[in-house]
Amino acid sequence: MLKTALIQQKYRGDKASMRASTVQKIAEAKKKRAKLIVLQELHQGPYFCQHESVDLFDLAESFEDDVAFWSGVAKENDVVLVTSLFEKRAPGLYHNTAVVFEKDGSVAGKYRKMHIPDDPGFYEKFYFTPGDLGFEPIETSVGRLGVLVCWDQWYPEAARIMALKGAQILIYPTAIGWFEGDPEEEKTRQQDAWMTVQRGHAVANGLPLVSVNRVGFEKDFSEALEGIQFWGRSFACGPQGEILAEASADEEEILYCDIDLKRSEEVRRWWPFLRDRRIDAYEGLLKRFID
Repeated sequence: MLKTALIQQKYRGDKASMRASTVQKIAEAKKKRAKLIVLQELHQGPYFCQHESVDLFDLAESFEDDVAFWSGVAKENDVVLVTSLFEKRAPGLYHNTAVVFEKDGSVAGKYRKMHIPDDPGFYEKFYFTPGDLGFEPIETSVGRLGVLVCWDQWYPEAARIMALKGAQILIYPTAIGWFEGDPEEEKTRQQDAWMTVQRGHAVANGLPLVSVNRVGFEKDFSEALEGIQFWGRSFACGPQGEILAEASADEEEILYCDIDLKRSEEVRRWWPFLRDRRIDAYEGLLKRFID
């Protein structure tokens, strides 16, 4: 069993406060014997993509320092740590990047977010260049991690490629919420769709999956919109989509779950979806749309 901790947090107003809170929660999870700890998308600060501002690119200037800081945290706690950072790669070139640290503090690998949204309140295309590292599982001491980020969670192709390359678990740091003015039934549909599609990735690939989301209200400081209510509900499910653990919709929480990485073998023997794939008939998937 892989003892896993998902850290669901509210934004506390500044980077120093977020770091301090996260470090404290990682230490607490370590005391509970967690071996894998996953943080939410862009966990060091606000979800700054609610509006477009060239000044906000400055948040990525500290990327190398951020890597060094979280490397030290992983080493100090002897855990595999999945972080989500704003990467400055070169002047004018930025990525939304998940950096995975081995328990000795070394960088096990990183994943640059591939699917980038551009919607009201989620203006990520302004800030993030689509990833160019592909969908590559990251080898760690606790297993091969199929790390993806937020908007990637809607794409079965991303999860499938991770599975075909030998990922043992799918991992999604995410930042998703709704606008308070949305009708209640629409909020319910959005949240159900979010969880359902990810459970479907677990089922279709016979893999366990964890998804860790932000929680709480974050104001849009441009005042173009009121802001986003991040809905929390971080969760873990098994390779048949069965819910193993689920967090609240409105509170900070360390969500613990025990993940059986060997169970995929049993499930895939019962439901041999990979065996029965018609790889000779899927060439249409490389087209945007088949007219």
